[in-house]
Amino acid sequence: MKISTRCVHGDSLADPYRAIAPPIYQTATFKQLSATEFGEYDYTRSGNPTRTLLETQLAALEDGAFASAFSSGMAAITALTRLVNNGEQIVAGNDLYGGTVRLLEQLRKRQGINVQYVDTTDLNAVRAALTPATRLILVETPSNPLFRISDIRGLAQLAHKHNALLAIDNSMMSPVLQQPLNLGADLVIHSATKFLCGHSDVTGGAVVTNDPAVHETISFYQNAEGAGLNPFESWLLLRSLKTLSLRVERQNESTRRIAEFLAGHAEVLKVYYPGLEDHPGQQVHRSQAKGDGAVLSFTTGDADLSKRIAEATKLFTIAVSFGSFASTISLPYSMSHASIPQTLKSELAPPDDLVRISVGIEDVDDLIEDLEQAISSVSRAAHWKTLAIA
Repeated sequence: MKISTRCVHGDSLADPYRAIAPPIYQTATFKQLSATEFGEYDYTRSGNPTRTLLETQLAALEDGAFASAFSSGMAAITALTRLVNNGEQIVAGNDLYGGTVRLLEQLRKRQGINVQYVDTTDLNAVRAALTPATRLILVETPSNPLFRISDIRGLAQLAHKHNALLAIDNSMMSPVLQQPLNLGADLVIHSATKFLCGHSDVTGGAVVTNDPAVHETISFYQNAEGAGLNPFESWLLLRSLKTLSLRVERQNESTRRIAEFLAGHAEVLKVYYPGLEDHPGQQVHRSQAKGDGAVLSFTTGDADLSKRIAEATKLFTIAVSFGSFASTISLPYSMSHASIPQTLKSELAPPDDLVRISVGIEDVDDLIEDLEQAISSVSRAAHWKTLAIA
């Protein structure tokens, strides 16, 4: 089945009563066969039919064999880091979500794990960073929020040559647009809060793999640390997956038009979006993804101007996260990436004038008109202020 069909029919055979919408097993514990005979489920922290159904569909969408659903994207990444032992190394991309960097720095300080940040768009730089102690390469592609493109196939070859695992955070693309396991990655991570949910009402995460031993370790920590997604949010996420392909395709098309509008605007200094012909790594991206996504960033050259543009929009809600049905706007430096430790700000933080937009399913002409009025009103105000001072 094609991906859009799998989104709709992935759980169609799961319920013995043939309910169109799968039921919620909203229970903490399950009645057992006897005091010494256990059934398939005993305690929802360890497993729940609703979560199992979700995990089965998530694995299928990524062309994977196994999936584990977590209470957040960060819980998923935390479980991923449990694959790395004291004295081993993680090679990480140098444009990661701020919360990921914060977690990796704690691993460095408290667990004796070496973390090295590298420009993963440069395979030679990655090769130079690898050592016999490297256990994991952790990459976002496209990265958030600068949309750096890493060659998944090339990274997989390097990782496997050095007996390391390659994990790709696919939150920005979703399995509709990119399937890293088919390109050689060992693990795919999702902040399911983003496109997989798409309704801003679920916080969740997922790890997908084809490796049974890796899955066994990930699912052990999911259970042991109590990080599994609860039944109700699993059910909400199952509901959301039905429209995943539809939403992503609409958002992808709208974002391309918005990127072209911003790229031609006099007040915009630079647009970061893989769909633009001059975007670095576009050829690599097009070789491994079916679309360019529904998030973009742009700079203005002035942090205060960027702030005022964000605040002047009417249809774009100022909020962290991305991938929802409603468009949002944010300043990553002071919002989603503010948690990057101060010692790493100069190396890993995005520019302070960077504006990130997540495009929803609204009419794209309305969104462009809103951005035009926001930029124009702020520019006029700045012009008259300059004249008044003069």
